[in-house]
Amino acid sequence: MRHIISILLRNEAGALARVASLFSTRGYNIDSLNVAPTDDPQVSRLTLVTTGSDQIIGQINKQLLKLVDVVNLVDMTLGDHIERELLLLKLAVPADALERIRELARSEGARVLDDTPATYTVELTGATARIDAFIDRAAGHAEVLSVVRSGPLGISRGAQVLVAPH
Repeated sequence: MRHIISILLRNEAGALARVASLFSTRGYNIDSLNVAPTDDPQVSRLTLVTTGSDQIIGQINKQLLKLVDVVNLVDMTLGDHIERELLLLKLAVPADALERIRELARSEGARVLDDTPATYTVELTGATARIDAFIDRAAGHAEVLSVVRSGPLGISRGAQVLVAPH
C-alpha cells in the first residue's frame, strides 16, 4: 500500500540524510521526497511517499521517531487528508495541435507558463491520478519534452494533527 508520511524534522545538517539512510538500510524505496520550511524556522516538514504494508510502515515510523532529528510524524494515508501534486510539463506542440493543447490546459485548469513557437509549458496542481491523466492526454497531441513533478504533498482535514511539541 502507498503511504504518505509527513515528518516534522529539525533544521540541522545531516537530518535528511539520516532519514533517507533509515529507509535504505532497511531496503525500502522512497518514491518521492519533499522538504520545505514551516512557520517555525527550527523545523521543516518532510513529506515522503513509500510503499509497504501497514505493519512494515508502522515499524519504519517507530524507527523514524527514534531519530533525534525527528520532532513528530504522521502517516497521512491512515486518516482523512487532502493530497496534491504539482506538475510542470514542457511540450513541443505541432501547429495543428496547438488549439487542442490550449483547450486541454483550459479544461483542466492548468496555468500556461510559457507559450512560444518552440515550447509550451504548463503548471497543474491536482491529485496524482489527475496529473497522470493530464500527461497522457497532452502526450496524445504533442511531444513531451520535460516532466517535473513535486510528488504528493498531504495535509489532514479538520483539526491539526501534526504539531511540534513545545
